[in-house]
Amino acid sequence: MILITGASGQLASQIVARARQKGIAVLADSRTAGADRSIDFDRSETLDFTGVETMLLTSAGSAEDDCVVRRHGAVLAAARAQGVKHVVYTSLTCASDHLGFALAHRWTERELRASGMAWTILRNGLYAELIGSLAAPREGVISTPFGEGRISAVARADLAEAALAVLSDPVKHAGRCYELSGAAAFSIADLAQKIAIPYEPSSFEEERARLSPLPLFAFQPPMLMSISSAAAAGFLETHATDLVALVPTPLDALEIACAAARQSAQ
Repeated sequence: MILITGASGQLASQIVARARQKGIAVLADSRTAGADRSIDFDRSETLDFTGVETMLLTSAGSAEDDCVVRRHGAVLAAARAQGVKHVVYTSLTCASDHLGFALAHRWTERELRASGMAWTILRNGLYAELIGSLAAPREGVISTPFGEGRISAVARADLAEAALAVLSDPVKHAGRCYELSGAAAFSIADLAQKIAIPYEPSSFEEERARLSPLPLFAFQPPMLMSISSAAAAGFLETHATDLVALVPTPLDALEIACAAARQSAQ
């Protein structure tokens, strides 16, 4: 049996839907109503993995590092105790180590490797949809402070297909760590040119001032700023990816980012 956690999320929901379309039997886990199993990472009594041989552990979402580490640690401990044989984890690409949310991913990778269970790590690049939404025009100008740095973003749909390639034959992919950044990097200047909107990047100080009054959790502005600073410094471009080994014909990440920027501007 294959269990997919966080099935109400944008990535995991695509994996569940595509798996069922392809005839891959999966169970969907979520805290929301309608899931095959109602599992809450914050409530140990709900961590029911009985009968699960392979689990796709979708990262526990946006939260403080200690919260994510606690959640992932509890899930891995329960999975091991209940006989799960193989865990596939959606992590973060190595190029993103400068981001403010990388630490919990690297901790989880370390714990998973030491767990005694078989493992596969999917180091996902930043979503093209996320980059596009961050670059959404405001008052007719794109001002996100990404500088001229290029970003190896990847379509969420491609990451879902990569996960399915692994889940269709988990044993074949055991002990593998896949770097799943986008196959073709682009800059925000490229995006701006494509949607015919001026690009006038703001300073980091101006961006912090813009974020400060927004209804965000305390940890979110530093995380968002880390994307800006890593992009501007050129740390989000990769020159090698395993994506095409799992998804032979990736989608055009720039086109998807452009669509997200247009939609977010509306």
